[in-house]
Amino acid sequence: MTTAFVTIIAFLVTVGVLVVVHEYGHYLAARLMGVKILRFSVGFGKTLWKRELGPDRTEWVLAAIPLGGYVKMLDEREVDVPAHEIPRAFNQKSVAARIFIVLAGPAANFLLAFVLYWALFIAGMPGIKPVLGDALPNTAAAQAGFKSGDTVRAIGDEPVYTWIDVRWYLLKEAVRRGTVTVQVEGPDGSSRGVRSLDLGGLTADDLDQDFLVKLGLRPYQPQVSATIGRVVKGGAAERAGLREGDRIVGIDGRKVDTWIAFTTEVRASAGKTLRLEVERGAHRFELTAVPEAVGEGAARAGRLGVEAGPELKREYDRMTTTVRYGPVESATRAVAKVWDLSVFSLKMLGRMIVGDVSWKNLSGPITIADYAGQSAQLGWISFLGFLALVSVSLGVLNLLPIPLLDGGHLVYYLAEIAKGSPVSERTMEIGQRVGIAVLLGLTFFAFYNDLNRLFFG
Repeated sequence: MTTAFVTIIAFLVTVGVLVVVHEYGHYLAARLMGVKILRFSVGFGKTLWKRELGPDRTEWVLAAIPLGGYVKMLDEREVDVPAHEIPRAFNQKSVAARIFIVLAGPAANFLLAFVLYWALFIAGMPGIKPVLGDALPNTAAAQAGFKSGDTVRAIGDEPVYTWIDVRWYLLKEAVRRGTVTVQVEGPDGSSRGVRSLDLGGLTADDLDQDFLVKLGLRPYQPQVSATIGRVVKGGAAERAGLREGDRIVGIDGRKVDTWIAFTTEVRASAGKTLRLEVERGAHRFELTAVPEAVGEGAARAGRLGVEAGPELKREYDRMTTTVRYGPVESATRAVAKVWDLSVFSLKMLGRMIVGDVSWKNLSGPITIADYAGQSAQLGWISFLGFLALVSVSLGVLNLLPIPLLDGGHLVYYLAEIAKGSPVSERTMEIGQRVGIAVLLGLTFFAFYNDLNRLFFG
């Protein structure tokens, strides 16, 4: 399957699952409260498929625009309700019942994320061991004294097992721009103590990029030769005459010592003719190859269509680990993960509002589709992890106190409790206009950031 096809399918699955889970939360809560459901729609716009099911003839709809959904309930403010069905109207229910129905959507997203993380923690989360390469010169990592071969064991009070942990815990600390303690262990297993890493030099824009590079931290790269493993049939390497077991020792007259140096050069040379110096057994000769261009914009990279030889694979096997827990501990960690992500999302949003974090961190459907496709190609564990992350984000987004979102409705109901009567229709009308303006503004920023990433990285 092509990358574009996988991306489209992964995006549709992501949106479909998240929308169905969110709206089904509203649907179940409304049914429990005795509210009549008129329509359950996945998507907006033109109806592509419709079925009427159940004693209430509820319409189950699949619509053309797959960017959301809704549950339409019987409501006197929207339609004429027969006298015998008035008790089943949403607006006739108590404030507590309406709050329960509104909260059920985001709660369903948080529950989905919990279940996914629980399953992933039991199955095992693969990752790269947090072993450091040489700290980049004149960076915070170099000043802190990190050395090549150090293994990160803890950041602050949090234990670290993979590079994903390193990135996550440092990102949380980076938002505060303070100094964080990092516990490291030497290559021979001997403790090297604690390093103090200054995050104060990070800017708002740095958090939208690979901020670990700005800090000077990078993973250890195995120093193995550029020996070719499997050659992809029909790829640029096969057309150029490369074979399994060939060793690349030079490119365009420049010496190549490692596989990393070789692949870095290839990725930077999409569509360009490269003069490769090849060692095959006792013979050394030259041939030319043109890396195929894959990706778009700043993500465009060259690809020859080769895999690494067994030496590099052995090194990477040695550098990988799988972190798993028992069912009970996995449940505890899943709850903590969902809570952690939710709080962090709110903190990031707050810092965006005050300008401490760039609005470039706001992503729209194009970026979500891109990440969905990438995670799907990495395997089901990566895709389920991505699905859980977006589910938390959707739950948090819907709880924001913006009219038209679930959080906006909660504000109306809390105001109703405070004043003893429902808010006026005029107030709701103004709120609706404000909500539309805010959501359109957020949508504009998200699409702008998506297009900026797509074409300019």
